Amino acid sequence: MAKEASSKLEWRINVPDGTSKILEPEFGLVGKIWLGLKGFMGGLILKVLKKVWNLRVADPRKVIHSIKVALALSIVSLFYYMRPLYDDFGGNAMWAVMTVVVVFEYTVGATLCKCINRAAGTFLAGALGIGIHWVADKSGDKFKPIILGISVFLFASGATFSRFIPSVKARFDYGALIFILTFSLVSVSGYRVVELFVLAEQRLSTIGIGTSLCILVTMLFCPIWAGCELHRLIHQNMEKLADSLDGCVTEYFIDNGTFTISEEDLNKKIQGYKCVLHSKATEESMGNFARWEPTHGRFNFGHPWKQYLKIGASLRNCAYCIEILNSCTGSEIQAPPCLRKHLSDKCLKVSSNSTNVLKELALTIKKMKNSSKIDFRVAEMNFAVQELQDALKSLPSHLIASSSSTGAVTIKKANLPPIMKVLPLVTVVSLLAEIAGRIGGVVDAVEELASLAEFKPAKDRKPKQDQPTNKTLSHNLNHQTI
Repeated sequence: MAKEASSKLEWRINVPDGTSKILEPEFGLVGKIWLGLKGFMGGLILKVLKKVWNLRVADPRKVIHSIKVALALSIVSLFYYMRPLYDDFGGNAMWAVMTVVVVFEYTVGATLCKCINRAAGTFLAGALGIGIHWVADKSGDKFKPIILGISVFLFASGATFSRFIPSVKARFDYGALIFILTFSLVSVSGYRVVELFVLAEQRLSTIGIGTSLCILVTMLFCPIWAGCELHRLIHQNMEKLADSLDGCVTEYFIDNGTFTISEEDLNKKIQGYKCVLHSKATEESMGNFARWEPTHGRFNFGHPWKQYLKIGASLRNCAYCIEILNSCTGSEIQAPPCLRKHLSDKCLKVSSNSTNVLKELALTIKKMKNSSKIDFRVAEMNFAVQELQDALKSLPSHLIASSSSTGAVTIKKANLPPIMKVLPLVTVVSLLAEIAGRIGGVVDAVEELASLAEFKPAKDRKPKQDQPTNKTLSHNLNHQTI
């Protein structure tokens, strides 16, 4: 009881204003450093845990991938821990562990690519190394180091040069690297090792065990297919591009007070084209890895993955124009409101129809089914572009009409807006027409993909009576052109 009472005692001091304060014990220099370090480490750990949790919530598959790698390493480590397995493979069991660490990747395609490259490079280099070692043994002790040294020089230089060939670098760069490593090890170590064939056989078998285990784990436990990731990335980029185009034109021609979404969401929507511009490297790597994958889901082996890269390139061509369009709409020099009002309806119509085409294409790729509306959407877009060009041609007369004074016949030249004020609006109109033309290239690329991948045929639907058919739109376009 006395100890409890003493632990509850506290020292207080009287302050001149009549109040009292608790007297806290003073810490020395070491205590202050320890408290500061404790607070810093605690805050750092909480910050790291928060980032890890946000990453886990954003993409749970990364957590699954980490578990798969740990599972593969735990299984392959048994070759080192269990005595019967260790007696068969010896210290070479460590090569299986190293193989799992090196070749296990996030997607199935990337793992297969590295596994096949490692196995092929190891087998080819080991076979050549043993063959050259046998030739060197038959040549005598005098010529043996010379033959081995020349072979290392020739094969290492040839394999290194092959890595600069684009087709080899894209698919077999890792295999060439493993070939150089294995051939050098076999040639150099074989000069002092008596049982070279046994050593090569054990290392090749342990590498085979490691690669086989990686393939089984990555394909059987929650597989992440590079082909599915590429397919998803392409149709998501189309949707982002459509939203970016629509938001950019809407922000320029519509007053801020009439927006149905917040300004922050609108800016985020407009910046979607940047995701398309920055996705080139990801698309190329996924396209390369997808070609290694077997049949899965809706994708057969030999699926035209290269065509996805062509679609991605067409989307980036559109994104370049949208980037310029965004800079023009945000320019400090703006056209007079009367001129913008004259072309706003036509520009918004072109933007809306172009957006509809992109969204229809995204839906076609997502469902892998031909669209029955795409021809109608494209005809609408072309017709809207023609109307916009006609409205642009009537712009000079509109300038004269807007600058004329009421009831006067003469035109005041001073009321005509300067060319620098009209130029941004003309640039926006030209860019919208150019974007529509480049969307036509995206349509052609998607149609080619649908033909190569044999998308499901579209259901024939009769157009509604209040909607113009493709034939009517084409007739109107020809009439407008004449």
